[in-house]
Amino acid sequence: MNIKISPLNINPQSFSFRESKVSKQNSLEKSPAQDSFEMSVGYVNDLHGQTNNMTRILSGIKGDLRVSAGDNNIGDEKNKAVNLAVVKFMNLAGIKGSALGNHEMDTKQKDFADTASKFKGDYFAVNLNQDSIEDEDPDEVEEMERTQLKDYIKKSSIVKVKGEKIGLIGAAPVDLAERVTHPSYHADCRVDDLEDTIEDIQEEVDDLRKQGVNKIFLLSHLGNEKDKAVAENTNGIDVIIGGHTHELVKDIKEGKNLLYSQTGEPVIITEAGKNGNYFGRLDLTFDKDGVITKAQNNLGETRLFPKNMINQYIINEILGEPEVVGFIKSVTPPPLTLIEENAHANFMCDAMRYELGTDIAIWNNSGTRSFFQEGIIDSRDIKDIAPFEDRISVANVSEKKLVDMFKHTIEATYRTHGNKPGLLAVSGLNYTVDPEEGKLTAMNFVDLDGNEYPIDIENPSEDKLYKVAQDSFMMFEGADFDVLAPKEECINYPFNKDYLACQYIKHLNIPIEINQTGRIRFE
Repeated sequence: MNIKISPLNINPQSFSFRESKVSKQNSLEKSPAQDSFEMSVGYVNDLHGQTNNMTRILSGIKGDLRVSAGDNNIGDEKNKAVNLAVVKFMNLAGIKGSALGNHEMDTKQKDFADTASKFKGDYFAVNLNQDSIEDEDPDEVEEMERTQLKDYIKKSSIVKVKGEKIGLIGAAPVDLAERVTHPSYHADCRVDDLEDTIEDIQEEVDDLRKQGVNKIFLLSHLGNEKDKAVAENTNGIDVIIGGHTHELVKDIKEGKNLLYSQTGEPVIITEAGKNGNYFGRLDLTFDKDGVITKAQNNLGETRLFPKNMINQYIINEILGEPEVVGFIKSVTPPPLTLIEENAHANFMCDAMRYELGTDIAIWNNSGTRSFFQEGIIDSRDIKDIAPFEDRISVANVSEKKLVDMFKHTIEATYRTHGNKPGLLAVSGLNYTVDPEEGKLTAMNFVDLDGNEYPIDIENPSEDKLYKVAQDSFMMFEGADFDVLAPKEECINYPFNKDYLACQYIKHLNIPIEINQTGRIRFE
């Protein structure tokens, strides 16, 4: 079998794929035979509640079938209004199905059920298992607001596209328990490991094929490397719409996002980065047996599309009208990885430091979900940069605790896939990193006049204290970071970083330049 890939938008290439090892089973009931079938798929993944980007995606997303690879939502019950706005977007965009991402499960189960019940499509997770509600402690069920998730999450479904049966299957991340904001909300749930998940997927594929479906899509929040393992260790999947690891997968490249199933048939994998900064369109041609013969994968850069005013109006009805707070004169481009300095996150740290009068402010790079853009800026734009409702905390922190936290975070960043949690954005500090060793090598405290005072990172003081501002996620909840101070020792404010950034911009009352760099130095 010779399969050609159509010329692509960036790097046109042609491929000749090897012959399938076996043919489709002739005994299966099939849709009416056609020489070929063409369809297009519009896809998104890891939107993370970025409502501004959603209004732009709605102007550009196309496809006979439109799907998501999960993490459409963001945050826990404090973000319920944002998650309702996300559902409105998904319905307007015609999203027919979505993988269950970890951020969908940041909320209590009844909150998820409330938003999922408003979704006109389906959530999928073939590998999610939950104890029966009847077998749980009634008091815990009531306290944690648990519900039977199988009523809101399917393993698979069949949809019709241009008269053809299309199978949709979904997979939740195998590390869901480690990635949700509140693991206790879902103590009654388990996700199968990768090996068992592959078996779950194959069983569902086999069941769909028995129903006469020969074009099957996996909506996956497993992550790119695990998607590749699924592609090569199953039979019958044609396309994997991927997410979770925030890869930006352009075009179609053999060995990267074009792999072969156990029977030698092509499997295409997509992933469109994170935060809705990109969305995709995959054009496909199948032969009469449901094998892909042509494909073209294009990514649209969201910022280049105008806002859809209908969606904007609906979102404003849910979230309220945003407040114009200032004007951005110029911006430094946002980083592409978590091991680069982020001027946008540094500016948010400046807002925390100056508005709260602290010595130091710190924010995790991976929590920065959007970026500043030139022109008028409003409170919704800034909320997209810091969407999580992690309230601000201030505490007196010893020099030793501060240094140890930076050491541990940098070491973890350079040894993990995807470089999470990422290098820390700062105000009132600068520090030096050895990227080869993944180690902190120097640090300085910087006062409000710009004077630098070296910190002895080999022998930091336990008596020297700094007044530090962070969000609660970093300060005392301990997710991915050393706890700097327990909650009872903090001043805990009833607002997030976005509020402080709006106040800071208004107080400056000048056109803003986002160029706060030089705070991380590399050996």
